[in-house]
Amino acid sequence: MKSVHIADPMAWLDALLQPESLMAIAAFVLCILLSWLLVWGLRRLLPGHELKVLLGRKLVDGVLFPVLLLVLTFVARTALTHDHALVMFEILLPVCTSLAAIRLGVKVLQAAFAGAPFVRALERTISWLAWGGVVLWVTGILPLVLSELDQIHWKVGATVLSVRTLLEGALTACAVLIVVLWISSAIEARLLKSATGSDLSLRKVISNTVRALLMFVGLLLALSSVGIDLTALSVLGGAVGVGIGFGLQKLAANYVSGFVILAERSVRIGDTVRVDGFEGRITDIKARYTVIRAANGRESIVPNELMITQRIENWTLSDAQVAQSTTVVVAYDSSVEQVIELLSQACVSHERVLAEPAPLVALSAFGADGLEFTVTYWLDDVANGQMNLKSDINRAIFKALQAHQIQIPFPQRMVHLSGPGA
Repeated sequence: MKSVHIADPMAWLDALLQPESLMAIAAFVLCILLSWLLVWGLRRLLPGHELKVLLGRKLVDGVLFPVLLLVLTFVARTALTHDHALVMFEILLPVCTSLAAIRLGVKVLQAAFAGAPFVRALERTISWLAWGGVVLWVTGILPLVLSELDQIHWKVGATVLSVRTLLEGALTACAVLIVVLWISSAIEARLLKSATGSDLSLRKVISNTVRALLMFVGLLLALSSVGIDLTALSVLGGAVGVGIGFGLQKLAANYVSGFVILAERSVRIGDTVRVDGFEGRITDIKARYTVIRAANGRESIVPNELMITQRIENWTLSDAQVAQSTTVVVAYDSSVEQVIELLSQACVSHERVLAEPAPLVALSAFGADGLEFTVTYWLDDVANGQMNLKSDINRAIFKALQAHQIQIPFPQRMVHLSGPGA
């Protein structure tokens, strides 16, 4: 069959109306059914596995379906066009390639940046670029445009660069970035899936390190594909080192401190800490900063350098047990033993108070208005709040004292008047 191009649109129509084109369409429909069946069978074999990028949430919205369709379509073209070409496959193959590229880009972005507002815009951009490339390729305009762009070139050192080379390098870099994000997201999900407690921070640092290494290797591969000599980057590396040494000291210190924190596990995700007067629970540790959430919902973003250089109160470093205390004043005519027993029972009766260490009630002072008792008890769920527990304990103490008619004295002061009129 003779070749056709955009300058001869009637030739396109004639070629598409040939019986061989109908056979190609039938083969393509068969490829769609086979791809669907293969994906369906894999989902049946792996019902509990997290393969959202490959399989998607539905049967055919993942990457695996368009990739299988592309492979089977290529096999069908090879089998049916061994002696003559079929124009229909010149359309079907680019369409399948575009669909696979769109699905891969979209699914990886959704997995790597879940909930990010810019993901939707990137998805549209990938779709428009992919389908636009298909239209230009099928119509024959793309090769002409690339040829013209290849004529615009300049020399950078010993390397000759052109606009076409830069565009191809940018596309290669984007493809490498998508693959790197896919691999790093899969590794991070696997590492953090079963991580709890003390090993969560260690797995977090491993995940961040793997992602950084993959990004670096991907950047080198993208630069090599453009034709840039990597030995020339030594000068750039020296300049970056000088820039870090002078202008980016704080930024570099924060990143290094982040890896030190995650490696040493001096503070971990879930710990309750006090930093610079701000108290809360660590919800996330990034490479540059740490997020601390207070009980009232406020969040503090603390640079990691401060977590290394300043004094940090970590309430749950060695264990999760935290002591809390309250003070009670009763009248001097009250029975000390009875008051101690009532205060102890008020603490023990609360479900959040630990039985071991046991609550401690001590006669701490002889106050101006009465006997002063200090009640100390322990809890191990600081994340559930402290003020609410203290309020419950005080209410239980107040009810117990009222029930046994033990008086909580009001402040009393005696004034002596002296002088002629006294």
